[in-house]
Order: sequence, then structure tokens, then C-alpha cells
Amino acid sequence: MNVQTPAAFGHVATGSGITPGYMSGFGNGFETEALPGALPVGRNSPQKCPYGLYAEQLSGSPFTAPRTTNERSWLYRIRPTVSHWGAFKKVDNGLWRTAPAHEADLPIAPLRWDPIEIPAEPLSFIEGLRTMTTCGDAGSQAGMGAHLFFVTRSMQDEYFYNADGEMLFVPQQGELRLATEFGIIDIEPGEIAVIPRGVKIRVELLNGPARGYLCENYGGAFTLPERGPIGANCMANQRDFLTPVAAYEDRDAPSRMFVKWGGQLWACDLDHSPLDVVAWHGNYAPYKYDLRKYSPVGPILFDHADPSIFTVLTSPSETPGTANIDFVLFSDRWLVAENTFRPPWYHMNVMSEFMGLVYGVYDAKTGGGFAPGGVSLHNMMLPHGPDRDAFERASNVELKPHKLEGTLAFMFETRFPQRVTRFAAEHPAFQRSYAGYGRALEKHFDPTRP
Repeated sequence: MNVQTPAAFGHVATGSGITPGYMSGFGNGFETEALPGALPVGRNSPQKCPYGLYAEQLSGSPFTAPRTTNERSWLYRIRPTVSHWGAFKKVDNGLWRTAPAHEADLPIAPLRWDPIEIPAEPLSFIEGLRTMTTCGDAGSQAGMGAHLFFVTRSMQDEYFYNADGEMLFVPQQGELRLATEFGIIDIEPGEIAVIPRGVKIRVELLNGPARGYLCENYGGAFTLPERGPIGANCMANQRDFLTPVAAYEDRDAPSRMFVKWGGQLWACDLDHSPLDVVAWHGNYAPYKYDLRKYSPVGPILFDHADPSIFTVLTSPSETPGTANIDFVLFSDRWLVAENTFRPPWYHMNVMSEFMGLVYGVYDAKTGGGFAPGGVSLHNMMLPHGPDRDAFERASNVELKPHKLEGTLAFMFETRFPQRVTRFAAEHPAFQRSYAGYGRALEKHFDPTRP
């Protein structure tokens, strides 16, 4: 389908009045053009493309992948990517780390960090990335990196793409504009955006400094989980995912391109913008999703379901039923189960859980210490569960229907053990006393009273 597109966006300055346009659906075969007739009809690579454009295919899967997992898009651009190429040189990675990265040995225990304040100095998205954990092996296309991002300046004439993995943005404070070669995406706290591997972007601020979480997925692309007996509706619905319409820059000016490849950051100088795609079609493209539109399902009589019912997106592994990464959401919902301990139970899990809090209070940690912008890590086969205050309250409260409101927590859950970086292990925000929170739980055992 052709969709009305915004005019060519030229150089998008911070706070510009451009309103992004979007197409609805998850994994669709989209068609969009920023100039009428720019998209070839009936063929992908004509001898001569309209407007003197170049045809280029961007493949997100092997050519022979099954149709259900085959991802590719055809881009019609002013210059092909090979001409966005200069003499690349290694540049400082800063605090961005890539698995395998064994930098620190911490005692095996639950781990937690206070929110880290946004630094005062000017930091672009690349400069302000801080890796907290890594797992798996990026070179083997398995595992992930869990990062915090701090942005205090827009990228000016700077562009970036990640060859190591796709990027899931979870803003916690401030608004971001992701100017991509596919079009423009704006996100705010409560929304997410996914930028596929290899897609060029420029990250800009829209309203003051920004802070948030970033999952760098080295493995299979995020997709929607199977609903099983839940059926065709609820959880994250396809119609609520938005992909940008085509918008391009035709801009000749000194620029710089950054590429993350093999765990190393590279850069070259250009004399033009690489965000020059005038039209495109396909199913490999960036997208956004409003987490507040997630439709949760849950227990309506007794007991507590597994947290997998709250999965928004999943990155599959080669083992059926075992995810490389699950992106799991804990948002507003009703609690109605009878004679049931309603918060998450005490457990040990083969999956490891990196948790963040966008806003509100997480119901299993009501004793304070887990604040918006903070992080917790409960690694594989290490015990965790509600703190003392949460346990006592949930064990004794009158079980009326109760609505959790104004809360948005999430997990990057992975089958791999997560390694903590030196930055995370040594930062003052690391709560060294958190590991012992379970020792505050009281003994209630009485063999004379069932």
C-alpha cells in the first residue's frame, strides 16, 4: 500500500516542527515513497530507477530463510551505501562493551543499582552509552548487551549503524527523535523503538536531556510471541506497531559515519547525509510501539501465572521454546486472584533477568530502593523474590480486587548468564547491601499451627 508521506525532511534540527508519519502493523510488507512514482512497480531492480535513484536491498536474514522469518527491504536511494564509505578508522568505544566481556567478578547474589544521574557534559547517543551487562557472544549472534543511555546533545552531522545487533530503545526520561534511513520515529517514556541491525540513524533530542535503557540483541530479530491457548487477541496487538513512512535527506555537507562492527566502533568522514532513501518496500524496517497499549492477561481465580504472559517481544533461539531474549512488561493491571499471594513468588530461574523501571513502583519491591531509572539483575539460578515489606503486606492484606496503576517496569530476560561490566561494578549507584535483602525475611514457621 502507498501511504502519504511527509516532505523530504532536509536537515532535521532539534525541535523541528516536522510530524512523523507511520504505517500500522507488525512484520507487514510495507510500501512507501516520499516522491510520487519513486517506488518501482512490478519489479525490484529496474534498469533505471525513477528520479535517478539507486536500488539497494537490505537483508536482515539469510537469503534462504523460511518465508515466515525471511526479512528484507528494497531501498531506493540517492547514493548506495557503498558510497557512504570512507577510510574507516577505529575510534574509542567509550563505555560501550560487547560480549564476551568479562571485566568484573561480583559475588553471586541479587544485584541492584540506583538511578544514575544524567551527566552535565555534552554527550551524543554514542558518547553517552554505558554498558551494564553482556552475555553470550556477538560474533556467534547469540546473547545481548544491556545498556543505559544518556543523551545531552543531538547528533550533529553524525550518523550511526550497528552491525552487531538490533537495538531496542526504552526511554525513561526525555524524548528522542530517531531519524532513520526509513523515516522518522519519535519516542517518549512509555514507548519503545526497535532499530534493526544495519539501519542507519541519527539520534536527536526533542525536549531536554534524555535517559533510558537499551537492549542490544545479538541474536534472532525480535518478533511477537506465540499466544498459544490465549488465541488471536490481547498481549501486544499487531495493529499497534508503527513503522515510519519514507522521508529523506538530500544534503551535501561534511558528515561523519560511525559503525559498530565486531565489538569495535569505527568512523569515517563523508561529504553528504546517508539518510537518503526516497522510497522503500519490504518487511525489514524500524518500528515503534506504545507500551501503554499492551493488553495484559492474567489469573482471574487463584494462583499466579508465569511472567511469560507479559512478553511483548521475543528473540528466538535455535532451541524451540527457549528465547535468546524476552522483553517482558509489568504495567497497569487488575489483581483479583482469591486466596493467592499476588506478587511474583520466590524462585530460581534458568533465565537471567535484567530489570528496569520507567515510572511508578514495582509491586515486588515496595520497601524502597528500586526507583525509576534504576536497574536490578537477578542472574540465572540465583534466588530472588519480594522483599520483606512486600511479603508481609501481600500475606496479610484483605484480598479485594486491586488495580496497579501508574507503573511501568520491564525485563530483558535471556537464557545466558549476564556478566557485569567494570563500569557497573564500580559505580557509586551500585547498592552493595541489596544482596542481603532476603535475610530480613522473618521465620514464621510454627509446627503446632497448620
